[in-house]
Amino acid sequence: MVRALARVALTLVLLASLTGLVWTARDVLRTPALQPLVARSAEGIRAASNLMMAAEATPENVTARLRTLLAETPRNWLAIAAVEGVAERRAIALPADLAAARQAAWDEDHSWSATAGKCAACAIDAASCELSAVLICQAPMVLTPLGDIAGVGSESWHYLTGAQVDRLNLGLSLAGLGATALVLVSGGSSVSVKLGAGTLRLAHRMGLVSERLGRFVLHSVEAGIDWARLPAARGRDDLIALVDPRVLRPLAETLDDLGRIGARLSPTETLHLLRYIDGPADARRMARASEALGERTVGRLELLGKSRFLRATLRFSAHALGLIAGLFGLIWAGGTLIAHALGHAALRRQRRWARARQRT
Repeated sequence: MVRALARVALTLVLLASLTGLVWTARDVLRTPALQPLVARSAEGIRAASNLMMAAEATPENVTARLRTLLAETPRNWLAIAAVEGVAERRAIALPADLAAARQAAWDEDHSWSATAGKCAACAIDAASCELSAVLICQAPMVLTPLGDIAGVGSESWHYLTGAQVDRLNLGLSLAGLGATALVLVSGGSSVSVKLGAGTLRLAHRMGLVSERLGRFVLHSVEAGIDWARLPAARGRDDLIALVDPRVLRPLAETLDDLGRIGARLSPTETLHLLRYIDGPADARRMARASEALGERTVGRLELLGKSRFLRATLRFSAHALGLIAGLFGLIWAGGTLIAHALGHAALRRQRRWARARQRT
């Protein structure tokens, strides 16, 4: 009697777990908004990244990362300073030989002649800019409305002279000019969209845009701009009219995310983060992280790496946890039921064997 009741109870548990699992999976499949991973709050991002840094920001790892950065050509002094900031906040003393190598590298890269040469080359060609020089030599022009106008002007000249037109540069310039229209469909602000467009345009000229992000932007501007009417445009209003805000909505949202990063971090820090952004999802998560972490963003990104750093911006949703709980409940109930059935079968077999021996 007891065994029969146990089997019934286990069967009911199994059916309940299976029903819950199927019900939750149905909700997830039928409702796109019910994603298994959802965004953490700013406080959650800080707490999650703090836990990661507690394990990763050891003296050995900080020292090794600094040695790697100092060995790069050209050296990224923004990243070096960010990792040094982590060491300072955690009271990590750097080895004497590393400190000496760092000072020698600084003296080599920041002599008067080296700085003047870098800035002159950067002012002429953004592709030769280093992050340490771009703020002085390029950003004052590119990250303003004048940069949008200059971008349209330069690419229009290329078109008139038969030279190759950089559609990505021209498209981002038009997006910057038409930021107000894009805001109506993206839900962001014209300031952040303009800032994001200017930053992305400068990053493109510097060669910092990843291949995947570049393909996304190029596809967006090719589909969302009326290129056939471009030769007939005679003024700013005509240029803005070429932009289709609804088609460019995904790009506008990405530009808004980049603008949010730029509003929280310096232009050079924002350009540095662009190296790690491969598409709209990365831009959205990087924006949340930069808003939550502020000046600690770059240092944590350098030590944790992109994958772990962005992982701190997400958590399992309640539906995902319910699905996982249902799955484990199903496995446990099924396993217990099978074990009980096998045990009962073994016990009956043993009883038959015992009765057979008594007869003999």
